[in-house]
Amino acid sequence: MAHYVVLANFTDQGIRAVKDTAKRAKAFRDLARNMRATIKDVYWTLGHYDVVLTMEAPDDETVASLMMKAGSLGNLKSQTLRAFNESEVSDLVSKL
Repeated sequence: MAHYVVLANFTDQGIRAVKDTAKRAKAFRDLARNMRATIKDVYWTLGHYDVVLTMEAPDDETVASLMMKAGSLGNLKSQTLRAFNESEVSDLVSKL
C-alpha cells in the first residue's frame, strides 16, 4: 500500500458546522474503507492547516477519487502528498 499525507483547511461551510467535524471524520474513514483505503491518523491542528491526516491506499487513482469525493462535500480544501517510508526511499535511491 502507498502512503499519503493530507493537509486540509475548513471551508466557510466546514467551519460553520465544525461541531460535526468528528462525525465527518468517521464518515470519511468509512468512505475510504469502501474504496480500499485506510485512514491511519487524523489530527486537528493549530497553525496553517486545520486538519492533517495520514492514509494508505492501493494507488494514486484511489486517493485522487477519494479526495475528489471528500472535496465535493464542501467542508474541506486539501493538498495530498505521496509519502515514502524509509524502506521505500532506500529502494528509490538504490536506483540512482
